[in-house]
Amino acid sequence: MESNLKVWHLPDNEQNRIHFKIPAAYLSLPSKEGILAIQKFSNWLTSRRYSPNTVKTYTEALKSFLVFHRELLVSEITNDHIILYNNDYILKNNLSASYQNQIVNAIKLFFKIMLETKIEIEKIHRPKRAKVLPNVLSKQEVKAILNAPNNIKHKPMLSLIYSCGLSCGELLTLQPVHIDSVRNIVLIKNAKGKKDRIVPLSPKILEILRAYFVAYKPSVYLFEGRIKGESYDDRSLQQVLKLALKKAEITKPVTLHWLRHSYATHLLESGTDLRYIQELLGHNSSKTTEIYTHVSTKSLQQIKSPFDDL
Repeated sequence: MESNLKVWHLPDNEQNRIHFKIPAAYLSLPSKEGILAIQKFSNWLTSRRYSPNTVKTYTEALKSFLVFHRELLVSEITNDHIILYNNDYILKNNLSASYQNQIVNAIKLFFKIMLETKIEIEKIHRPKRAKVLPNVLSKQEVKAILNAPNNIKHKPMLSLIYSCGLSCGELLTLQPVHIDSVRNIVLIKNAKGKKDRIVPLSPKILEILRAYFVAYKPSVYLFEGRIKGESYDDRSLQQVLKLALKKAEITKPVTLHWLRHSYATHLLESGTDLRYIQELLGHNSSKTTEIYTHVSTKSLQQIKSPFDDL
């Protein structure tokens, strides 16, 4: 008991939480020190010009880790505590390897900028990730999806994603000035890795875009929502794809990123050099682009099955 304030100090542990029926909402928060650490981490990421999505992802990942170890001082956390978190939280809750990898990214970066720490960053191991191939649609399926929308705005949105290999975020941050109709290119600003890149623009897409532009006259973003000057909502775009799939009678769990994967694979199958595809997609490493060689069926289709000779 503290004599001046006349209050009792009890350890913040599981036994006392159960005994005093501490609300679950409280238990979902880190310690006060942890909350301050997360805020400092967020400020540091923002000052380094990390994207808002990355700041949110990293701070939420760090929060999950610090909530699990809320009884520890941040400076007392060791590599053993990371292993304990992986085993008793990640694995016990059947969370994915990609989520675990996000946690590792956040922890490594956070403790890299910590002044006093017991963590040995080089000894933090990553989960062994499954080699999952990208999902790819046939050209016939892509055509059915892109022809499905009747809406003059929906059609060019989906068409641009496929024809230029864009991510959802890249599409929604496009501005009218990024469409160069003279050189037939699209300028993608501040793409992943804070890099600009250019991709060729199909003349067929340009015709669709001109009709759309005359009808909607976007002011700031190429594709705006109900409020002029504000970018189209990504959830609404996902709904556009969902409706197109239903109309095209495609039951596969297609996402917008499937269109980007299909763009890369179809380029490869048509003979485009892998180095050019890497540039078009904005990949830092050629290894990332090489995965499309495993889903291209052009070479596989030339292989004759021994079953045919039976």
